[in-house]
Amino acid sequence: MTVTPSIAVFDLGGVLIDWNPRHLYRKLFDGDDAAMECFLSTVCTQAWNECQDAGRSFAEATALLCAEHPDKRVLIGAYGARFDEMMAGPIHGTVEILTELKARGILLYALSNWSAETYPLALRRFGFLQWFRGVLISGQEGVIKPDPRIFRRLLERFAIVAEAAVYIDDNPRNVAAAGALGFRAVHFVDPPALRGALEAVGLLGA
Repeated sequence: MTVTPSIAVFDLGGVLIDWNPRHLYRKLFDGDDAAMECFLSTVCTQAWNECQDAGRSFAEATALLCAEHPDKRVLIGAYGARFDEMMAGPIHGTVEILTELKARGILLYALSNWSAETYPLALRRFGFLQWFRGVLISGQEGVIKPDPRIFRRLLERFAIVAEAAVYIDDNPRNVAAAGALGFRAVHFVDPPALRGALEAVGLLGA
């Protein structure tokens, strides 16, 4: 029997919050996109940042990289010290959808790969983060998506039935992991496409 979803679980960065290190590093590289991309692909890489999302401190992470790249100490240090500048603002179309879901009484949760040290910056800036009945932050849990353990932890901690929940994420690996556990998994591309997907499963619309 098909279960009608009554729960929405949101990723945060790239879905509700416009987070991108390029928002900061374009300023630091004075518009030299080629140099910026080289730095982000060889020094402060996605894999390096994911270790902070998994619980490593920025102090340790920064020290490790500065030892390898002493000529880039200022640029490396900026990643943690000026993290707030990587958040350009809310993704308004998605926040509008979140507002509608809240008004309809849909149960809202969040599951995000995010450093325990920098998540409070988002919490202070974005009031809609208070709307979630429960939030799981990878840096606080010591495990990151797409590891199935963090999805199972979400289900267990908040007594969620996966088949009753829609999971929304901009990372295809995380979408696949959620789908494998029984979530109605939606790959976020943009707010209009998300609206269509939620209407299709009955969370939005008439």
